[in-house]
Amino acid sequence: MSAAASWARRATLLIGFVFLYAPIAILAIMSFNASRLVSVWGGFSTKWYATLLDNAQLLHSAKISLAAALTSATIATLLGLFAAIALARFGRFRTRLLFFGALHAPLVLPEVVLGLALLSCFVALGVGRGFVTLVIGHVTLTVSFTTVAILAALRDCDPALEEAAMDLGATPLGAFLRVALPQIAPAAIAAFLLAFTLSLDDLVIASFATGPGATTLPMRIYSQVRLGVSPQINAISTLLLALVALALGVAALVSYWRGRRMS
Repeated sequence: MSAAASWARRATLLIGFVFLYAPIAILAIMSFNASRLVSVWGGFSTKWYATLLDNAQLLHSAKISLAAALTSATIATLLGLFAAIALARFGRFRTRLLFFGALHAPLVLPEVVLGLALLSCFVALGVGRGFVTLVIGHVTLTVSFTTVAILAALRDCDPALEEAAMDLGATPLGAFLRVALPQIAPAAIAAFLLAFTLSLDDLVIASFATGPGATTLPMRIYSQVRLGVSPQINAISTLLLALVALALGVAALVSYWRGRRMS
């Protein structure tokens, strides 16, 4: 490769990174702005992070988002594990194709369509919208992602090892728990963190699935931004970005560790 082509590739990569991450960097920097005007730099300050402790609405929404993300990620990971077992270990049962398609439908459906479908279902069943319906909506959104992640790991496990364990006296459940589960544990952790991140970031599904008293943090941020961006919004958004980046970083490390173990 010539020097000109190499420089062109590096420049293209740099432009791509700037395009993607410059707005995020500006948001994080302006969260430390001492001025009330978010467009004017008034010096470095952390006072807006301290004032978040006095904002009861944002703190309440943050607690709801964290609780919903943890609950929905746990349920979605368990359901994804069971679905992956059914697809990888139960052979070609009669409704396998339908089951496979239903699991992967949220991957291709627009979120607004999925949210509207959930809202119609809740209204038809007479279910009041709140924290429970929010969790149901996030589980519906994220279970397909957890299934894909766990299914890929489960297919890499050799069934002969479980058969050997059963030949030595283990039950099918015991063989799976002692042989296969430790092998897919990193993938299950990564799936949980991915579901947690998707739930924490979600705005569209939450707008349809939740109700009064269960406003998530992204919904609270969006409603306040329409009235004007305040320094507190920059601060809470930066904390949310940091939490998401931490979860994605841990998921990446877990996936890398799993790859090293499999190689």
